[in-house]
Amino acid sequence: MSRSAPKIGPGAFIAAAFIGPGTVTLCTIAGVKFGYGLLWVMLLSIVATYTLQEMSARLGLITQKGLAAVIKEQINSTVLRNITLLLIFSAIVVGNIAYEAGNITGASLGLSAIFGESSLPFLPLLIGSVSAILLFIGSYKLLERVLIGLVIAMSLSFFITAILTKPDLGAVLSGLFTPQVSSQNILMVIGLIGTTVVPYNLFLHASLVKEVWQHPNELKFVKQDTLISIGFGGIISMAIIICAASIQGDSVENLLDLAKGLNPLFGTFSSLFLGIGLFAAGITSAITAPLAAAFVGQHCFGWKANLKDWRFRTIWLTVIIVGVISSSLQLKPIEIIKFAQIANGLLLPLLASLLLWIVNKTQVLGQYKNSLRQNLIGAVVIAITLVLSIKTLYSLF
Repeated sequence: MSRSAPKIGPGAFIAAAFIGPGTVTLCTIAGVKFGYGLLWVMLLSIVATYTLQEMSARLGLITQKGLAAVIKEQINSTVLRNITLLLIFSAIVVGNIAYEAGNITGASLGLSAIFGESSLPFLPLLIGSVSAILLFIGSYKLLERVLIGLVIAMSLSFFITAILTKPDLGAVLSGLFTPQVSSQNILMVIGLIGTTVVPYNLFLHASLVKEVWQHPNELKFVKQDTLISIGFGGIISMAIIICAASIQGDSVENLLDLAKGLNPLFGTFSSLFLGIGLFAAGITSAITAPLAAAFVGQHCFGWKANLKDWRFRTIWLTVIIVGVISSSLQLKPIEIIKFAQIANGLLLPLLASLLLWIVNKTQVLGQYKNSLRQNLIGAVVIAITLVLSIKTLYSLF
C-alpha cells in the first residue's frame, strides 16, 4: 500500500540552486545584447536539465543512495574509480569553494541595492553567518521552508519587473520557439546552457530525495516535483532575459546595472524588485552549494553521516568561510577558479555518460531503468554537455 506522499520534495532545493548570481548576470547580458532572441536556449536548457535531474532523482529514490555512492559501486576498476571520484571531488567540493564567494557577493549586492551601498562591507559576513546557522541546525524541513520562501521572493521580483517592462508577446513567443544561432551569439548560447546544467545539482538531488520519499511507488511524485522545480527555474531565467531586453546598451553588465537602466522608466521600484531577486539568487546558492559539496564529500569518502555529523559540517563550513573571506576582501582566486572550471568541464560529459550508463542497469534500477525515449533524449543531452566541455576547456587554454 502506498502511503500518503508529501507534495513538496527536494525540488525546492533544486530550484533554489538553479538560479545563482552567475545565471542572473548571464541572462541579463543575453537580454541586453540579443533581446528575446535567446529565449529558445532556456527552453532547450530546461529539457536538458530535466532529463539529467530526473535520472538522478529516480536513481536516488530507487537505490536510496547518493549519486557518488552509486558511481563508486558500479565502477569495478580501482584506478578508474579513484580517478572518477577525484574528479568529482575536485569539481564539486573545490569548485564550490571557489564559486561560493560569487554567491555571497551576489546576495550582498542585492541587499546593497535595497538598503544602500554603505552597508556593503558588512554584508558578506552576515550572508555567510545566516547560511551557516541554517545548515548547522541540520533540519531538512527548515531548509526546505526557507528556500521555498526565497524562491517565491525571487520569482515574484523578476516576474513583476518583467511585466512592468510590457514585453511584446509576439516577439517573446518568436524568441521562445524560433532557434537562431550565429557567430555573434554562439558563445552566449553555450554559456546559457552551461550555467543551467549544473553538475552539483545532480548530486544534491539524488542525496535529498531519500529525505522525503523512500518507496518506488512514489516515483510519480519525484517526477512531478522535478518537473515543477526545473520549469520554475527556467521561467525565472526567461523573466530576467525579458527584463533585460527592455534596456539597450553595452553599459549593462549585471543586474544592478539593469536596475539603474530601468530607474528612469519605473523609478526605485525596479531597484527594489531586482535587488530582492539578486539577494534571493545569491543566498539560495550560498546555502545549496556548500550542502552539495558536503554530500559529495560524504559519499566519496564513504561516511555514514547525516546533516548533523561533524565531518559533514566541516565541509560545508569550509566552503562558507572561504567564500566569506574572499567576498569580504574582494579576492579573486583565479587559479582555483580556473582549476574548478577545468574539472567541471571534464566532469559534465563524464557524469552525464556515467548517469546514462547506470540508469540503464537492471541490477541497479530493475524495472525503473531508462526507456528508449529517455535514452535518446539522454544521448542528445550528452552531446550538448560534450560541446560545453570542449568550449570551456578551449576558452581556458
